[in-house]
Amino acid sequence: MSKFRFARTSLIAAVLGLNFAPAMLGATAAQAAEKAPAPEAAKQDTIRPELYKIIDPAQFKPLLAAKNWTEAQARIDQGAALPNLTPFEIFILNQTRVQLASASENHAMLLPALEAMIESGRLSPKDKLAFIEASANTYFTTKDYDKAIVWYNRYITEGGDAAKQRPNVIRAYFLKNDFATAKAELKKDLDAYAAAGTTPKLEELNLLGNIGIKTKDTALYLEAIELLVKYHPTDAYWSDLLNRTRGKANYNTRLDLDILRLKKAAISKLEGDDYVDLAELALLGGFFTEAKTALDTGYDAGLLGTGADAAKHKKLRDQANKGAADDAKNIGSGEASAMKSKDGVGLVNLGYVYVTMGQYDKGIDLMQKGIAKGIAKNPEDAKLRLGYAYALAGKKEEANKILSAVQGNDGRGDLARYWLLWNNRPATTAAAAAPAAAK
Repeated sequence: MSKFRFARTSLIAAVLGLNFAPAMLGATAAQAAEKAPAPEAAKQDTIRPELYKIIDPAQFKPLLAAKNWTEAQARIDQGAALPNLTPFEIFILNQTRVQLASASENHAMLLPALEAMIESGRLSPKDKLAFIEASANTYFTTKDYDKAIVWYNRYITEGGDAAKQRPNVIRAYFLKNDFATAKAELKKDLDAYAAAGTTPKLEELNLLGNIGIKTKDTALYLEAIELLVKYHPTDAYWSDLLNRTRGKANYNTRLDLDILRLKKAAISKLEGDDYVDLAELALLGGFFTEAKTALDTGYDAGLLGTGADAAKHKKLRDQANKGAADDAKNIGSGEASAMKSKDGVGLVNLGYVYVTMGQYDKGIDLMQKGIAKGIAKNPEDAKLRLGYAYALAGKKEEANKILSAVQGNDGRGDLARYWLLWNNRPATTAAAAAPAAAK
């Protein structure tokens, strides 16, 4: 009898879609001819010469290399037809099936052979875990999501890398249209990330958003986009978040200018219409320097001053330029009258004009005085603007303190939370989005 030792192969890599490098078992004809008696333990791991001859690596490996699947299958079938196969011989035949199935991408053959090897008790713990993972991935690839979930969970339960395969469990629920379970499982993971202070993966947050889309759950979709803005900010995510916030049923349009201010701060390059809308609203509010800066940026980017609206753009720019020039000369004269007013809104607005001119300390001081004096209508709006004035000035801690206290269910609370996200954005993003000096 020939000693037939199990050799580790590239089978798992093949099942996972990587390059397959077939490796067979290392017996030789000389070993097969040995007649010396073997210990009892060794006898359990031997195959009869007639089976070895059928699946001899020297003959079987070239069949795989030549993609002669028919002949390779015929040899396996011939071996399987031998009478009284021992457990080890069955194990070896299943290993050979796995090699053929991996090379030929025959999942129908691969899966039962893999599972038989897993349950054989002959694999090392490491190899067993790898084969369990291979089974799970194969079921996932073949869209048998119920079995994929079973095998992924077994992989995790038996000590596999949960961080690696847990997302596939949730994707399997999603792909089999069990959106409720996918959401519940994903929420568990996101809660765990939050508790540990770690960052959720981009793919997981995108999946949460897709669940919102599939279930027409707008609140869930916005939650996902907000998390994407927090952890993986891009212009596209910021734009989607802010545009959809403006579309919420309870949103108040008086906050449109606040939305556009955040959009300008958070997004590297706005659309031409955004610059125009920002300028028009700023002009209505008396923020001429802010309007001028927005229009100058749009012109510099080549987005304004051309096409059918060129004349409109020029008219707005002329108005903004004149107002900004007047403010530069006369802004100080408005402080006395604003200080005399019983309502502090005038001081808040005047203070924000200074902010738009880059005079942050002066502007913030006036805004604080206006809030302290008292504001009759929408006082929380003034706090929101003071909070993001601090953020634009680079005074992070002061901004966080004020913005965290702002409330409102008409879009104001959303904006305060979004400004907090921008104020606490990753350092690399913050450097790229540093406020530019007003022109």
